[in-house]
Amino acid sequence: MEVARQSKFVKNIIDTRKDAESPIVLEEVTGDVLAKIIEYCEHHKNNPLVNDDEHEVEPQRSDNILPWDKQFMEVDQDMLFKIMLASKNMDIKPLLDLGCKTVANMIRGKSAEQIRTMFDITDEFTDEEKEQSLKENEWAEAHKKD
Repeated sequence: MEVARQSKFVKNIIDTRKDAESPIVLEEVTGDVLAKIIEYCEHHKNNPLVNDDEHEVEPQRSDNILPWDKQFMEVDQDMLFKIMLASKNMDIKPLLDLGCKTVANMIRGKSAEQIRTMFDITDEFTDEEKEQSLKENEWAEAHKKD
């Protein structure tokens, strides 16, 4: 039961429902994604990570992923984003944070074009629109060089 309670969503249902035998519906969470989430929660059941924003006193870093967590997130992109979406919907903040850190590490040091290719994002801007955007955001490029 402690594994399930790592999800605030599931914990609230367990704590408030009258019929303990009724199933908990997790819309848009497939069996393979749920299996991964359970694996994560099982691993962290004896050392649960803080699941709220109140305890965050310093900015999140993406270079402090525990070895087991890093290996856990070595999945294809489709599964990675399904895990992130499910962890958001199920309110499992540590797992969502882990997914965000994983994506941050994937794109670190990549150009916009490389990121578009990596995530199959189509470039919908014309050359003129790109040029205009670069002119409007020169300050950001100057800041990068500092």
